[in-house]
Amino acid sequence: MARPRVHDDALRTRLLEVASESVATGGESAVTVRAVAAAAGTSASAVYALFGSRDELVAAVSAEGFRRFAAHLAAVPRTEDPLADLRALGLAYRSSSLADPHFYRVMFDRAVRPSADALPAVERPTFRVLRDAVERLMPNAPDERVDAAAVGLWGLVHGLVSLELAGLLPGDDDERSARYAAATTAVGPALLGG
Repeated sequence: MARPRVHDDALRTRLLEVASESVATGGESAVTVRAVAAAAGTSASAVYALFGSRDELVAAVSAEGFRRFAAHLAAVPRTEDPLADLRALGLAYRSSSLADPHFYRVMFDRAVRPSADALPAVERPTFRVLRDAVERLMPNAPDERVDAAAVGLWGLVHGLVSLELAGLLPGDDDERSARYAAATTAVGPALLGG
């Protein structure tokens, strides 16, 4: 007979959320199994049962952030209009960051050091989605130009989102959303070469 599960997916998700808040506010070194367990209302043994170790918990936080981010990007439909698709990806980037700000900070501001065998950022599936969308707009451009445009667009949306999360953009959500759309519309075409 199979052994019953002691801890469920809801607890695992709660532990990841608590740990992401801890990393986002204090850095990777701020995460302790005991503190995360207490904040999640469980025991340290639950953390060990679900993740194995503190280091595996921290790695799982980063992986969960990228999983959630990838889900936002994957929800963007691919249409016959590559420019509209690229704009929709930009909106999904912002939406993902606002939905999961602690995970966003873990992924980009307080990045958990990737393992030695981790892919470089520009080879990760989440970046490849952006690069492929850019390539659809620049089908005859050399790879280096497509890569440069994709990195430039990533920098643009990342910078805007980071400013917003830091509370540096004034206005309510509608005003910040309009500012984001205006900035990406004004600067994006220049990064694509006109």
